[in-house]
Amino acid sequence: MSMLKRYLAGMALSAAALVSLATAAVAETLPDVVRIGYQRSSVLTAVLKTNGALEAALAPLGVKVTWHEFTSGVPLVEALNVGNVDFSADVADTVPIFAQAAGARLVYVAEEAASPSAQAIVVPQASPIATVADLKGKTVAVTKGAGAHYLLLASLARAGLTFKDIKPAYLTAADGQAAFAAGKVDAWVTWDPFLASAQALSGARIVSDGSGLAAYKRYYLTSENLAKNGGKIIAVVFDELKKTGLWVKAEPVAAAKLLGGLWGIEPAIVEKANARRSYAVGPVSREDLVEQQKIADAFFAEGLIPKKVDAADAAIWQPD
Repeated sequence: MSMLKRYLAGMALSAAALVSLATAAVAETLPDVVRIGYQRSSVLTAVLKTNGALEAALAPLGVKVTWHEFTSGVPLVEALNVGNVDFSADVADTVPIFAQAAGARLVYVAEEAASPSAQAIVVPQASPIATVADLKGKTVAVTKGAGAHYLLLASLARAGLTFKDIKPAYLTAADGQAAFAAGKVDAWVTWDPFLASAQALSGARIVSDGSGLAAYKRYYLTSENLAKNGGKIIAVVFDELKKTGLWVKAEPVAAAKLLGGLWGIEPAIVEKANARRSYAVGPVSREDLVEQQKIADAFFAEGLIPKKVDAADAAIWQPD
C-alpha cells in the first residue's frame, strides 16, 4: 500500500482523487448481494427483514439482501459453511461447536449477551416429573446441536445422570412442539418463543432452565469469504442488529405486536418470551469463548462430537 501511495504522490494526484479511487476499489470488491440465513426464532433478523432497515442501510454500498429461512441453527451453519449463505443470524452457543467439530471454517461476528432463562426443560402440567432426576428412563425431545441440547446435558450432569439415562428424541423445534402437545414425549427442552408458547397454550411446567447452568448466548456468524471481502457490509449489519436489539427492549409492546403477527402468536406470549432474552448485541472476544470451550468439552465427553474442539481456534471479526 505504501508503494501505491508513493506512486500516486509522484503522479501528483489530489486528495480528492485518492478518495475517488478508494471508493471505486470498494465498489469493485464488495459482493452485490449478501445472503442472510435465519431461523423462525431469529428475532432481530425478523424485525430487520420486515422493516427494510438493513436494505436501506446497505443501499449506499450497492448491496442487496436476500433472506433464507432454516429450521434450526445446525442446518443454517452447514449452509454457511458450504457457501449457500453469507451471513448467519443468531444461533445458539452450541451450534458453532458442532460446526467446528465438523471442520467448518466460520467467523464470529457478534453475540447476544446471556439469556439463561430463555430456554428450559418442560413437562406437561399434570406430569409426575418434578425434578431433572425424574427424567431417568423417560423420552426427552431436544433439537440436536441447539442450545437446549447443552442445557439438557448440563442439567442431567447436575442431577447425577447422563444421556444414557434418558431416551433422547432428536426433533426440530416445530416437531418437538407437536410431539409435546400430542403427549408423545415425556419432556421437551426448548427455547423462546416456543417455550413461552408451550407455557401459555398447554400449561407446560418448567423443571429446569439455564440459570446457573448454561448462559445461553446467541452468536452471529459469517463466512471467511465475506469476512475477507465484505467488512463494510458486516459493519452495517452489526450496527443494524445492535440498534434493533435496543428497539426491541425499549418498545416491548410494539416489538411483540410486530413479531406476533409474523409468527401467528399472541403478542402477549411474544412479549413474555422477549422479556427473557437480552438482545444486547456486542462484539466477540477470545474471553467470551470460555463457555464455548465448556460446551465443547462436555459434548466430546458424551461422544456427541467426534473430536476435541478448541473453541478459541475460531476466527473473530472485530468492528473498527
